[in-house]
Amino acid sequence: MVNTMQMINILDDQTINKIAAGEVVERPVSVVKELTENAIDAGSTSVSIEIKGGGIDSIRVTDNGTGINREDIPLAFLRHATSKIHSAEDLAGISSLGFRGEALSSVASVSKVEVMTKTKDSILGYRYRISGGRELSFDEAGVPEGTTIIVKDLFYNTPARRKFLKSSATEGNYITELVEKLILSHPDISFKFTSDGRVRLASDGSGDIKACIYSVFGRQSVTAMTDIEYVSENCSITGFVGKPETARQNRNHELFFVNGRCVKSKILSQAVEEAYKPYLMLHKFPFVILYYDIPTELLDVNVHPAKTEIRFMEERLVSSVTITSVTEGITKKELISDALRQESEERVVPDMPEPFEHNLIKPSDKSPAPARIPTRESEISYSRPVSYPEGKPEQETLFKEGFLSEDNHSKHRIIGQVFDTYWIIEYEDKMYIIDQHAAHEKVLYERFSKQIVQNSVISQMISPPFIVTLSPSEEEVVRQYISEFAEIGFTIEHFGQKEYALSSVPVELFGMSPHDYFLSVLDDIAENRPNKQPAQIKDRIATMACKAAVKGNMRMSYTEADALISQLFTLDNPYNCPHGRPTVISFSQSDLEKLFKRIV
Repeated sequence: MVNTMQMINILDDQTINKIAAGEVVERPVSVVKELTENAIDAGSTSVSIEIKGGGIDSIRVTDNGTGINREDIPLAFLRHATSKIHSAEDLAGISSLGFRGEALSSVASVSKVEVMTKTKDSILGYRYRISGGRELSFDEAGVPEGTTIIVKDLFYNTPARRKFLKSSATEGNYITELVEKLILSHPDISFKFTSDGRVRLASDGSGDIKACIYSVFGRQSVTAMTDIEYVSENCSITGFVGKPETARQNRNHELFFVNGRCVKSKILSQAVEEAYKPYLMLHKFPFVILYYDIPTELLDVNVHPAKTEIRFMEERLVSSVTITSVTEGITKKELISDALRQESEERVVPDMPEPFEHNLIKPSDKSPAPARIPTRESEISYSRPVSYPEGKPEQETLFKEGFLSEDNHSKHRIIGQVFDTYWIIEYEDKMYIIDQHAAHEKVLYERFSKQIVQNSVISQMISPPFIVTLSPSEEEVVRQYISEFAEIGFTIEHFGQKEYALSSVPVELFGMSPHDYFLSVLDDIAENRPNKQPAQIKDRIATMACKAAVKGNMRMSYTEADALISQLFTLDNPYNCPHGRPTVISFSQSDLEKLFKRIV
């Protein structure tokens, strides 16, 4: 066989642009993103986005920005033409949303584009048309100040790419999600998003973050969130964190904005989820909207076209301050769940005029038997206080005016127990319902957790010792983590061959089988050895608390219920069990009156 070398061809600009468009323009939302970011970088205070057919048929983005000078209009559609940077050195300090200079050339190569633009100093504007990368016309026109770009028939000349698009409804939803993020990241800009003639989203550009959250997520989300603020030289954080009841099934509502850019970051997600860990059930994710202000020299801006990934030079600092500020925000106000809170609310969209129809909007200035509940004061075991890092509020500031306040305990009126599981308490104008099992297991969980943190776990001797037979892998775990087992109250000694003697166990096992509990902890550590100790121990404590706590469908006396409520006062987080389920929910008087149609 004779090998022949194929002739090497130099591709023409039109073909190069079509190939490059595959990176920059994946689907209609990519076009909207590029055009809108250009509008924002042009100093716009009002941006209108209108799509038809999910953006496949047409996209129109109108802004009231600076406009484009006549001589720059054709240049804007050349590849790597940009006004944002002049050399590689400028990448280190880039603050604009776009900077690569590929967007317009890529869009124009796979669609039919019309541009209408006028600068402030020009008497007339200009209308420029380009299709498939080829210029069609360039004329003077009477157009308002700013820029309007219309993109039609996306991928009309690349049918193979067009057939991979999803339905118009799905593509439209992608654009809706993008506009949501734009509204949240730029509260000082008025946005209006219209899909097939229907206004889907709108913001007033007043600069009020809460107003933006209201526009995107509805009133209930605003009332269920609390603000946070952390300021330092190298990392400042502001934003809002949701109460545990706002948790979602995925990470879509973990929203991070770094220097005005919406980004994805495993570092930030892990930090936020670590702060929420004591408050959420497994496989639930928090609802947070956080804004970071970080010097550009401490950021590694990813030059990938998507521009959504970012790297931090000081990852530990960013992670630490995120955990601290989010934890402080979560514990800032009482977290008792409103029983009738709706998961979602229909968005209210104000009637917003087109950008060129109103004056510029300026930002405003603004198992065995459970443990018996101790009933006498002398029987109640209060854990010693734990010292927390600077920034965490003291316990008394968390609940001093709420239902779970020791000062207000005398105002509680215990109505009774229902279904042998739930206790009803009246306090002021609300009815509170406590899950006795969830509440008791949280009491046990925190008490044991604090003992571990303080290295004050009390052990009880077992006579005669339990003898356990371990596999070689289990023996290795015991030898490697013998000191960690001792910290949680287990004394283990080699008894010969594969047998080990368990001679003491934590007092807090409350009659549970020491053998079974020891093996369950051992299995956890063996399975997750790279993570070492803390997370696994806490998980096992949670499991222990479930088994040891008073169960549902068990009768309790009024005195025992009152003692349980008293113990909730002593906890750092009395609102959720170790698995994240609520311990207390509330109904207001008006909630009940609505249910009975007394008020509508």
